[in-house]
Formats: sequence, C-alpha cells, structure tokens
Amino acid sequence: MNISRGTKGEIAILKLSGRLDLESSESLKSTVDGVLTDNFRKMILVLNGVDFINSSGLGSLISILKKVNQNHGRMILTGMAPFVRDVFEITQLTNIFEIHNDENQAVAIL
Repeated sequence: MNISRGTKGEIAILKLSGRLDLESSESLKSTVDGVLTDNFRKMILVLNGVDFINSSGLGSLISILKKVNQNHGRMILTGMAPFVRDVFEITQLTNIFEIHNDENQAVAIL
C-alpha cells in the first residue's frame, strides 16, 4: 500500500492506493498515529486508489476510527471505488463510518 499524506488547513488528508489488508494495516495505523501526534483531529482518508480490501483492512479502519474518536477527532472516508463501497454496505459499516463521495465535499463538511 502507498499512503500519501497532505493537509488542507487543519485537516489531514491521507490518500491510499493499493491493497488494504493485513500487511498494509500496520503501516496505515502508524501513519494515523503520526497524524494524531501532529495534533490533527480532522482527517480524510481518500480510498479511490484502493484496489483490494479484506477483513483485516476493514478491521484496521475500525481500529483507526476508534482511536480518532478517543482523541476527540473526526474521520471521513471518501472516493471509494464501487466494489469497496459494496464491501462497506454488505458489512453494514456504512452505519459506522462517515462516507462522502469526494474529497472536496468532505473538506467542506469538516
């Protein structure tokens, strides 16, 4: 997995590409830990480059959301490919995560 980190004002933006699975989960968690350490409490994860996601990847996103919430933050997922969105809908994670269609919409909300 490739993770590109950027900011827009006080919002951290992480653009993910590649496989979101057990192997890449620790890297993503470490990156988010760095974002929180840098005192960013608003975060957008852009998933349009994710070409594979499995239960380990979903688990890491749930763990990350929990950590963001514990730090009084807010996280939005955006830019999901249709098959990734389907996985979230099938697992009913659309009820847990805040999901928006594009990055600009997410920035405007935060």
